[in-house]
Amino acid sequence: MAKKNDTGFQSSAGLMRYFDTEDDKGIKISPRTVIGIAIAVVVVVLLANTLFPL
Repeated sequence: MAKKNDTGFQSSAGLMRYFDTEDDKGIKISPRTVIGIAIAVVVVVLLANTLFPL
């Protein structure tokens, strides 16, 4: 029995419609800011671990 492979376009069309919409309601954060915050959190955790050992 032959398999039908015509479902790929239909399933990807929904994803394309989902990602093509622009949402202006959310907060805009640059990637550099996110990386900077992550590095700052790592530094704070390392300093806290050094200054206040268990």
